[in-house]
Amino acid sequence: MREKQILTRLYVVVALLVVFSIAIGASLVKTQVSDGAKYRKLALERTEKIVTIEPSRGSLYSDDGSLLATSVSRYEIRFDAVTVAPKDFETNLVALSDSLGVLLQKPANYFEQKLRKARANKNRYALIASNLSYESYKRIKSFPLFSKGPYRGGFVVTQKTVREHPLGEMAARSVGFVSSDAKGNITRVGLEGAFDDYLKGVAGKRLKQKIAKGQWKPIGTSNLKEPEEGADVVTTININIQDIAHHALLTQLEKYKADHGTVVVMETKTGEIKALSNLGRNANGHYYERLNYAIGESHEPGSTFKLMSLVVALEDKIVDTATVIDTERGKYRVYDRTVNDSKNGGYGQISVAKALKVSSNTAFAKLIHENYKDRPSDYVDRLRNMNLHEKLGLPVLGEGDPVIRYPGDKGWSGVSLAWMSHGYEVSLTPLQTLTFYNAIANDGEMVKPRLIKEIRKGGIVEKRFGKTVINPSICSKETVVQVKQILKEIVEKKGGTGHGLYDPNFSMAGKTGTCQKDYTSGDPNKLKYISTFSGYFPADNPEYSCIVVIHEPDKSVGYYGADVSGPVFKAIAQKMYTTKLMEVQVAKEAVASLAVNESFENYQTILGHSSQTIPDVKGMPGMDAVALLENLGCEVEVNGHGQVVSQSMNAGVLIEKGTKVALKLSRS
Repeated sequence: MREKQILTRLYVVVALLVVFSIAIGASLVKTQVSDGAKYRKLALERTEKIVTIEPSRGSLYSDDGSLLATSVSRYEIRFDAVTVAPKDFETNLVALSDSLGVLLQKPANYFEQKLRKARANKNRYALIASNLSYESYKRIKSFPLFSKGPYRGGFVVTQKTVREHPLGEMAARSVGFVSSDAKGNITRVGLEGAFDDYLKGVAGKRLKQKIAKGQWKPIGTSNLKEPEEGADVVTTININIQDIAHHALLTQLEKYKADHGTVVVMETKTGEIKALSNLGRNANGHYYERLNYAIGESHEPGSTFKLMSLVVALEDKIVDTATVIDTERGKYRVYDRTVNDSKNGGYGQISVAKALKVSSNTAFAKLIHENYKDRPSDYVDRLRNMNLHEKLGLPVLGEGDPVIRYPGDKGWSGVSLAWMSHGYEVSLTPLQTLTFYNAIANDGEMVKPRLIKEIRKGGIVEKRFGKTVINPSICSKETVVQVKQILKEIVEKKGGTGHGLYDPNFSMAGKTGTCQKDYTSGDPNKLKYISTFSGYFPADNPEYSCIVVIHEPDKSVGYYGADVSGPVFKAIAQKMYTTKLMEVQVAKEAVASLAVNESFENYQTILGHSSQTIPDVKGMPGMDAVALLENLGCEVEVNGHGQVVSQSMNAGVLIEKGTKVALKLSRS
């Protein structure tokens, strides 16, 4: 009986073992078949991974080919001490250390100790140098031991790309940047952000292997996928004009201790932005490119908006420029509020033209309120027909919203017409205001401001950008002629608010603006100002338009637009004249023609010298130099193509029969 029980238990144990074995086998099969790929992938990920190689970002250029932003490769060199054979290591150690010491300006024994320590610790990723230029990388790659490559020489290199801005802080905000945070959120600012799709290129892939201490080492010498570099973007910015605008603005901000300011210079016919400077003050009182005020900051424009109101009134023919308006002794009451002129006692009875010249608030409030109070939508419709309520649709992110309220909108009241007439209860960015003034300068054609000229890849133009017309005619030609004359007289005629800027050597036209800021508190101590000058030059045949806006100048120093912003406008116009930046760009064919004429004149001048001596032909086209020397009886030998860069016989040497002259030519 007892033996039977023991046998039964034995069978049970065996059965359990069999079941257990089957379960283990099934589990192994499942792991191999069903989950094998998963675990193999997991194991691979723990030892190898594919990393993204950021492509070389395209460069940003100014209109003349100067660099605004460019990507520069920087290299990091590490040493894999495990892969190097003992004999190779000992044979090359001293020579390698000496070479590293010379290049990196450190004692040779410093590197010898570093390399030996890496060898002793079996370090597969010992840092040797970082932030190297391409030239330094090429040199270090040729050093003893490292020249054997990654496997025999332990040479490990990683490359990164950094963005450099040759202009430094000047135009930094306009040039902008692209960045991302830990969560992958991307911030795009300025030109870099606007044209990121062109500049960024296509990322590559590279395989890396995990080594000691959580470090990852590149496997092999080639990438799984080569990165594709980004395209280059040629902007409309002109370096010379940008420099002029930046320093003129900075000088005035410092003089008036202002909070911030902006300048935009635009080419009248094309809308190309030639300069865009935005400077704000930091806690230490220094100015830097803080924000893009020109594009992003929408604010009440003040008296510069009177031009828009005048265009509306002239187009509706409710007045002409000779119509007389009583300025009501400088005070005009609209319901429970009063519009005041900056001049105590007002300007008396003046013409509409003079009202703009002297910038009378009461004249414009009376003009617009009394003629449109029963039909306010007609006034607003005219403004909107001139596209003043629409964004410009710029590629640069963050354009401020224009505000042109319509009757019935929130914020509209019985005094809205009077206040809108002279630049309150409306809001525009400096660039939106400039676009209107540029349209007047451009005989009524409103063009879209433009920051890009073309896209290039590998030096080849892939895409060109031309001007975009927003509105072919914002008003009649008759109205344009009338307001252009007034804007010209604001500067040229005595009594005009901009006459202090007049210079007989060059002409300008424009409108001053002095707008109150933070006026709703009722506390005069909190009252601040925005000073503006917007216009164009030359006055009769405008080539450039410009706006200068300065926020919160020190009231004790001054705050009127003519005093604060006007001098910046004048300095820019004056510098552009004196440096001959106003010259019309000559067509390529004309340049070639001029070059031929200049060469011919030079040729004739040299022919007139004494035929007894060798002439100086350096800088002349090779063909002309050969003809000249042969006519003088010389035998000429030519090497190269292009212009003469050197001659074998110096100028002034006496010519003898059969004199031989060798010329070296090179293309400029």
